[in-house]
Amino acid sequence: MLNSYDIAYYAALGLTAPLWLSFPTARRKVLKALRERMGHVVPRHPSRWAVMVHAVSLGEMNATRALIDLLRQSNPELQFIVSTTTDTGYERGQQLYGKAADVTLIKYPLDFSGAVMRVLDRLKPALVVLMELEVWPNFLHRCRQRNIPVIIANGRMSDGSFRNYWRFKPLLSTMFRRLTKVCAQDESFAARFVELGVAPENAVVTGTMKFDTAQISERTAGDSELAEAVGLYPGPEQIWVCGSTGPGEEEIILRLYRDLLSTHARLRLVIVPRKPERFDEVAALIESMKFRLVRRSRRKLVASKGIVPAVVLGDTMGELRKFYSLADVVFVGRSLVDLGSKQHGSDMIEPAALARPVIVGPFTGNFADVMRRFQESDAMITVKDKLQLRAALLDLLASPKKANAMGQRAQAVVRQGQGATGRHMNVILEILETVEKSSWPAIVRDDAGNRPII
Repeated sequence: MLNSYDIAYYAALGLTAPLWLSFPTARRKVLKALRERMGHVVPRHPSRWAVMVHAVSLGEMNATRALIDLLRQSNPELQFIVSTTTDTGYERGQQLYGKAADVTLIKYPLDFSGAVMRVLDRLKPALVVLMELEVWPNFLHRCRQRNIPVIIANGRMSDGSFRNYWRFKPLLSTMFRRLTKVCAQDESFAARFVELGVAPENAVVTGTMKFDTAQISERTAGDSELAEAVGLYPGPEQIWVCGSTGPGEEEIILRLYRDLLSTHARLRLVIVPRKPERFDEVAALIESMKFRLVRRSRRKLVASKGIVPAVVLGDTMGELRKFYSLADVVFVGRSLVDLGSKQHGSDMIEPAALARPVIVGPFTGNFADVMRRFQESDAMITVKDKLQLRAALLDLLASPKKANAMGQRAQAVVRQGQGATGRHMNVILEILETVEKSSWPAIVRDDAGNRPII
């Protein structure tokens, strides 16, 4: 049962054990993964066909919603297996699908043959959709053994990922050849998949589904109640919302905010960190810099009187869009500080869909095609450092008409970019048709010998 990949994984786990066992955080992370991601899932009855959709983290999980909704409309008999890797992705998955009878939510198996085989044998997907890139050799190999087609949806490949895969192309080209179809965000990404081994006829450009997840509107339901709860006053106060921030960015933002208060005494700041596990860390940072603090989760306001306005910390899940709806200017984080290629950029489409003027830093590689569209329409500002961020922010605060016009252009870009989810759905349904005609269903007949419903 073990193959060379399994041997390499176990060897790496054993050789690095003295290191990760020595550090509590690393130890908890590794042991948690071994506990939750070894494929010990509750078996699914195969009387109905299921599409497995894998979303690595929060952003990819959000993108699954529109796709699953369209597939449901097209075929109400389908069931879905939604997998994710991160805790934030899992929490979002529970919010989206926790009460859905047609969805099984799991943690994606580690790429050990045993873990992968348990998931595939117990859940029996008819087809697998991997969001963006997440490809692993054992997973693709075991799917091929079971004649389960695997599709890359919303396919993208950063410069760093491409270099890393290219370095090991002789070992990985077989893995890429096993992909049934790659639905790439643009031509450049499609070309990279082909260079790594995907057959040219199996790489198609369908655009990015990230535009389809955004709700185009001017306001968000519940934003007024949120403003009241945390003591914000849109209109009398200008509100700067910094969303999905990462390590190192909050300190830059807070120092800049302190400088701006000398000339913009009514400017309010909202910070919403990307990862929930950093909420307490950022709260401590805000207080260490002598700002009064309002934490959304505690709903307990600091007295409104004071020389320095309180900084609002958005430390709840699912309310970022409401904060964006209250903003005069938005900064989207994980873009000003280089946190590594896998964390280059957060979702700037959501505030753009609300017609808010958006500023981002230079590190937005995870949204390269999206940013190209915004930049071509002069619909978003990219800054390199704190000084440029200050200049851009002051410019937008001083000219509401200019800020509004930029926000309207950004919203138009989002509207024009929508439709990719429907193209993905067509590819998935077309491949499901070929699966139905193959011998695959014989593998998943139920105990009475009945074929799955499709």
